[in-house]
Amino acid sequence: MDLLLIAIVSPLALALAMVLGLPKALTRNLAYVGFAIPAIISIMLWCQFGDAAKESTYAFLTTYDTGLSKLGINLTLGLNGISMPLFVMAGIVGLAAGLYALQSGAERLNTYVVLLLIMQGGLMGVFASVDVFFFYFFHELALIPTFIMVGIWGGRDRNYAAMKMTIYLTVGAMLSLIGLIAIYYTSGAKTFDMIALREAVLVEGISVGIQQNIFGMLMFGFGVLVSLWPLHTWAPLGYGAAPSSVAMLHAGVLKKFGLYGLIQVALPLLPQGAEHWAVILATLAVVGNVLIVGIVTIAQRDLKQLVGYSSVMHMGYAFLGVACLSVMGVGGVVFMMVAHGFSAALLFLLATSIHRRTQTFDLDEMGGLVKHAPVLSAFFVAASLASIGLPGFANFWGELTIFVAAWKVFPTLTIIAILGVVISAIYGLRAAARVFFGPQTEAFDKVLAEKPATDLTWSEKLPALLLLVALLALGFWPKLMTDSINDSVTAIYPAAEAVVPTDVARN
Repeated sequence: MDLLLIAIVSPLALALAMVLGLPKALTRNLAYVGFAIPAIISIMLWCQFGDAAKESTYAFLTTYDTGLSKLGINLTLGLNGISMPLFVMAGIVGLAAGLYALQSGAERLNTYVVLLLIMQGGLMGVFASVDVFFFYFFHELALIPTFIMVGIWGGRDRNYAAMKMTIYLTVGAMLSLIGLIAIYYTSGAKTFDMIALREAVLVEGISVGIQQNIFGMLMFGFGVLVSLWPLHTWAPLGYGAAPSSVAMLHAGVLKKFGLYGLIQVALPLLPQGAEHWAVILATLAVVGNVLIVGIVTIAQRDLKQLVGYSSVMHMGYAFLGVACLSVMGVGGVVFMMVAHGFSAALLFLLATSIHRRTQTFDLDEMGGLVKHAPVLSAFFVAASLASIGLPGFANFWGELTIFVAAWKVFPTLTIIAILGVVISAIYGLRAAARVFFGPQTEAFDKVLAEKPATDLTWSEKLPALLLLVALLALGFWPKLMTDSINDSVTAIYPAAEAVVPTDVARN
């Protein structure tokens, strides 16, 4: 069987096996296997990838007959230099989220893990699908468990959060679906295959007016899913209420669906439509996501809400890179998506670990935790520095590349976006100082009197270490991914600039 198919099917099959009522000990072991297989396969394929995706071709390309060929729907799996890094990121974040979930002690843990495995299978399918229909199908497969898990296992305001997420994300998904169907009909390709669609558009073309309408629909549809301002309000609330593993998978991986759709589908097929909306997209991203949401983030006193707003803010950089309509800008976005996936997942994991020791997310009730949990302190400071974009972490390269690309097109907006780095440093370092190095509060004293705080256990260290190592590896060796990104992005977009300047990436 094809390895890509195994990476998708194995979590789903093991989730089904767990539903059949197997013994608890066996169920737990199966769950570990279900989360590990996609991660192992993704790294194996990454090592084999090499130069396989040059000239816009896909590596590991396989097509399965679905019986819907007359409608142009076949399950076609493959990876190019854009999807490969995200496929790896999804596998690693999924493994970390699964490991963290299995030691969470959640009520009805078996059901919780089953839903998480379904999410994982869907996520692997999103980035492995070359067919637009299944690209959308797998997104919905991963999205539905999110609503259920927030509503059942969520924290404060979970019912309202689940309802708001459901409304916003359903609307966004429907707009995206309409836009994708419109591409299917207007391209003349009579297929959902991405490769065939690109070839058809090159030959036949799509009129400028139609491109503008479809791209606008996709921009706002995908924008809702990625939390583009002012359509973002579901995200901080949803992440704040979501169980930690769900927040890790959604904010870290599933949220990238919209950006991936813009880069892999919308921009190559609708270039003139993208040009029409570029200034509007860049303005909403920088003024809304970076500046306004950034200032709102500074005002947060709830740690998990702060991490949620921070995730929304950083999507502004990604949208700015998309709006550049260049190889450098788009390539920087791909790299940033991977980096943000690791750092956001790590911050949500650590926020929950802090809550377990302080019994609160309120920053005003925390302080002095470094005395009791120095390893947790070190991990949180490192994660905060990664999120800020400090050199040595993967986030730095993605943000730097986007800023360089944006300066050529939107110099004023770029200056504002760079100020966003200062804003993120303010709230990130303030949170670290308050939680770990500030004076120990009376509220925390009462918690300690009932139950002494301990440092991270190995069941918490292992997933955190997995994510931190990934951030450092790409931070020190960005060329692990930039070469493959360069090759595929250059094949799709007209400019031929490097994603990361070669002389910089070499270092």
